[in-house]
This record gives sequence, C-alpha cells and structure tokens, in this order.
Amino acid sequence: MGGLLGIDTLIIYLLRAVVMLITIPFHEAAHALVSWLLGDPTAKNAGRLSLNPVRHFDLMGAVCMVIAGVGWAKPVQIRANRFRNPKVGMAVSAAAGPVSNLLLAFVSMMIYKLLALASLMGTFSVPQLLLDFFYYMISMNITLAVFNLIPVPPFDGSRIALLFLPQKYYFRVMQYEQYIMIGVLLLCVFGVLSTPLSIVSSVVMHWMDMATRFIW
Repeated sequence: MGGLLGIDTLIIYLLRAVVMLITIPFHEAAHALVSWLLGDPTAKNAGRLSLNPVRHFDLMGAVCMVIAGVGWAKPVQIRANRFRNPKVGMAVSAAAGPVSNLLLAFVSMMIYKLLALASLMGTFSVPQLLLDFFYYMISMNITLAVFNLIPVPPFDGSRIALLFLPQKYYFRVMQYEQYIMIGVLLLCVFGVLSTPLSIVSSVVMHWMDMATRFIW
C-alpha cells in the first residue's frame, strides 16, 4: 500500500483528525447499539447511539488519536445487570467497538484498492489526498481495534476477558482501572507497547489485504 512521504505534516494531522471524527463515533455508537439490542438502553438514553462526534468527545483522547493514531472517547455506560447473561452481554457489547473499527478498515481497504486500480488503469484520475485518507482509515481503524483489545481495564478486551475469568478477580482488578490506564499510556509513550501493537496491526492489515485480493 502506498506511502505518504510527499504529504505535508499538517495535512497528515488534518487527515487523522477527519478519520478520528469518523472512527471514534462508530466505535462508541457500536457499543451503545449492541448493549441496547441486548437489553440495556443506558447508553442509548444517554445519547451515545449517535455518529455525532460531540456526543463522544474526550479532548485528551482525541489529541492522542490525531498525534499517535490511537486514542479514546468518553466511556459508554453499560449496566450489566440489565443483560439476560451479564458476562456474555458485557463481552459482546465490548467487542462491538473493535469489530466496528475492523469493518470500517475492511470497507476502506476495498475502496482504497478500487481507487488505486482505477488510477493505475487510467480509468479516472484519483487525487493522492483521497488515497491518503483511505490509507489512514485503514491503518488507524486497525490500530484502534488492536489497542482496545488489550485485555486489561478499561479497554474493551478486559470485558471480553471476563468470559474466561472468575468474576471476583475481574472486579478486583477493575478497582485499579484508572492506574492501569495510566500505566498502559506510559508504556505507549515510552515505546514499550509500540512493537507488539505494530506487529499485531501489521498481521491484521495483511489478512485484510489477502481478503481483498479479489479486487487487486
């Protein structure tokens, strides 16, 4: 997939900002939608079943998303006791966020390849800026999905891990959610998590590339 060596740094950040305004609402609205379908309307009633970025905006998370490609939004409130099966309900509603990002990345991959192929064949001229936009839609959605699947609180992966952990241990760990979040962010800042996250993201991108080979 094409690089972005010729694009100005400011334009890169603007592209990331646009992608963030699309990606974060999809992620959070997916949580709200699935939790509502499973019986908990808390997030829906709070206005989180929306693609309006303002409903989900967290300043620090948005800045991190634009600068580093990963970030977060305001947490979606979910009441597990409203699910018929609280463990399964929490896991499925948590998985909805990363899954929505992977779907966005997959659709963006198909569009990227169709545009690149059309440009290569001379069917019509595709602006490089448009290709760059879809490149970031792919890479940032994959990275956000992988980042959120880290199996520690407060990430979505921790709710999925609840399926395999005794509940008392899970909620004991949840007491330290804020400290764990700070610790994970520090690991990201100092580059400790950069390599493993990059490797997993590259594997996911390769799978998507293979899955869309019917296009190109």
